[in-house]
Amino acid sequence: MSAHSPLFASLLSALLLLALLGCGPADQTRPGIAGNVRVDGSSTVFPISEAVAEEFGAAWPNIRVAVGKSGTGGGFKKFVLGETDINDASRPITENEMRDVAAHGIHFIELPIAYDGISIVVNPRNDWVDHLTLDELRAIWQPGSTVATWRDVRPSWPERPIRLYGAGHDSGTFDYFTEAVTGTARASRADFTASEDDNTLVMGVAGETDALGFFGFAYYIENTDKLRAVPIDAGKGPVAPSVETIRNATYAPLSRPVFLYVSSVALERPEVVRFVEFYLDNVPELAAEVGYVPFPAPIYRIIRDRFDARTMGTLYTGAGHSSHLTLEELLARQ
Repeated sequence: MSAHSPLFASLLSALLLLALLGCGPADQTRPGIAGNVRVDGSSTVFPISEAVAEEFGAAWPNIRVAVGKSGTGGGFKKFVLGETDINDASRPITENEMRDVAAHGIHFIELPIAYDGISIVVNPRNDWVDHLTLDELRAIWQPGSTVATWRDVRPSWPERPIRLYGAGHDSGTFDYFTEAVTGTARASRADFTASEDDNTLVMGVAGETDALGFFGFAYYIENTDKLRAVPIDAGKGPVAPSVETIRNATYAPLSRPVFLYVSSVALERPEVVRFVEFYLDNVPELAAEVGYVPFPAPIYRIIRDRFDARTMGTLYTGAGHSSHLTLEELLARQ
C-alpha cells in the first residue's frame, strides 16, 4: 500500500486517535459513570464543599456537582423533600429534622468533616475591646437584652451604640452559637442584622466601627485585614480563635465539628458514592486550604469506615448541638 494512498492516510489517522485516547490518565475519562450531585446547606461548610467539588470535577468530568448555601436548616428542608443528595451542616441534625427525614422515607449517614470555631469579630477601628467574657457575650445576645452601647457591657468602654451582626435563623451557626452562649438553641435578641451569607456579615462588620458579629473561622481568616477577632474568656482566661485553639478545644465553647449528611436514597446512585468517597479522601488537605481545622488521621479513618459500612443515624442523639462530649468520645460510643 502506498504511503500516499487515501486508505493509508485513513488508517494512520485512526491509529493516531487511538494512541491519543490511550495516553491520558484513566481518571480523566471515568467510563460508565455520569450524572449530577446536589449539595446544599451551611454557608460555613460551603467553602469546603466548593473546593472539593472543583477538584472532583477535574477527576470526574462527567459528574456535575452543584453546591448551594441555604443555611443548615434551609438545606435540611430541601434534603427532607429529596431535592438534594447531601446537606452541609454546621451543627448536628435536630430531633425534628430527623422525624421529618424519616417521615419522607429517607435515612442518612452523618459524616463529621473538620473543626470550625465560631469567631467573634469587631471592626479594626475598635480599639477598646480587648476580650469578652462568656457572661458579657451572653448579656449582649440573650433574649430581652438591654445592652445597647459598649458602656452597657463594661463601664470603662465608650458610650457608643453596638451594631450587631450574626447568622440568620436558618443557619446552623445561629443554632450552635445561641445554645453555647445563651444556653438555649435559637434563644437570642432579635434586633441584629442577620444573614445566612457569611460574606454579608463580613462586609457589615468591616463597614462599621461599632459593629460586633459572629460567623465561621474561615471567613475571619480570609478577612483579617478587615476584621479583628475578640478573645473569649469562658473561665480560664481569654483565648482567641486559631488553628491550634480550635483543634485542642481551648477556644471554648465555640469550637465545633462541621458535617455532611448523605441521603440513603441518593447513595443508590454511583455518582453520589464516588463524590462522597472523593470528599472523605481529600477533605483533610482541602479543608485546611480554605481555613478549617482537619481532624487527626485516625478520626478520618473511623469516619471513612462509618461511610463504607453505611452506618445510618447521628452521633448526637440527645446530646445537643454543643455537646460536652468531644467528637472522639462520641465516635468511641458507637
